[in-house]
Amino acid sequence: MPSPQEILNQLKSIKYPGFSRDIVSFGLIKDIEVATAGVTVILTAASAKPEVLEEISAAVRRTVAAMPGVPAVRIELAEAPSPRMAAAALHRRPIPGIRHVIAVASGKGGVGKSTVAVNLALALQALGWRTGLMDADVYGPSVAMMVGAGAQIHVTQERRIVPLQRAGLRYISMALFIGDDAPIIWRGPMVTKLESEFLFNVEWGELDALVLDLPPGTGDAQLTITQRVALAGGVIVTTPQAIALQDVKRGVTMFQEVGVPVLGVIENMSYHLCRKCGRRHEIFAHGGGAHYASELGVPFLGELPFTHELREGADTATPLVAARPDHPVSEIFLGIASDIVARLNRSSTAP
Repeated sequence: MPSPQEILNQLKSIKYPGFSRDIVSFGLIKDIEVATAGVTVILTAASAKPEVLEEISAAVRRTVAAMPGVPAVRIELAEAPSPRMAAAALHRRPIPGIRHVIAVASGKGGVGKSTVAVNLALALQALGWRTGLMDADVYGPSVAMMVGAGAQIHVTQERRIVPLQRAGLRYISMALFIGDDAPIIWRGPMVTKLESEFLFNVEWGELDALVLDLPPGTGDAQLTITQRVALAGGVIVTTPQAIALQDVKRGVTMFQEVGVPVLGVIENMSYHLCRKCGRRHEIFAHGGGAHYASELGVPFLGELPFTHELREGADTATPLVAARPDHPVSEIFLGIASDIVARLNRSSTAP
């Protein structure tokens, strides 16, 4: 009969459905009991979705039953902790001086997540919030290009990093420390170490909000951040295409599984505003973001059109919200930021 530790090691081969991370690191294995009659695996029912639990239970049963000397396998589901209790159990650290940490995520790349994160941070700044922006995408950092990377990074005598500042926005990115053509070939532990440096060893000062531009997807880097720092909430960015909308559920589930509130979904590139005729063209279909948000029970924050000015601002380090605050798209960002501020204020005053 294998030992509980041997069984636990074997269960690490089972991925959580839709994620690259295994069920053990996700914290789903509460206990393993080994007796002469067989093995009992007690799962923490972290998801309320019966189909997910059924799929995980079946995979656990197959994996353990295939181990030598196991006569029978029994699966038990422990009572799920509340999101508030789950968050406390993870021992997330607050960042001194920062009231709210907001994570901007996407289920896949290519949806304009970084463009949204930059302009959302500037919109919060425009509303009077002292705001910072952290580029957590180590392998594909783009925030510095969108905001500006001309200045040199300084370090204090205490070896703390001083962020750059533009239009009142404090920001940091891996791109500020490497050359334009230098590839980042790092293993996971090095990436998570750098992310911790950016979170806890940067002189952010007193901020009302720190916006985190997470890497696309739902892998180790994203989950490490959501489990390490006290997040006020997460924002999911998608586009109307079906392939992107399918990943909205993964992003929402990632936050829900670790007890982080989902502030809402933003549909980027929702439509195109023709500069010549002034008409609205729905190139990638329309309305999917609102539909999926409703289906998943999370707020829908709004639609952003595909415009030349928004793309050009990102390419030239002149973000639209800062360069043209009177632009219609800037006004949409301000509306989304106002909605997020209202939600955060309500949650912070809730009993």
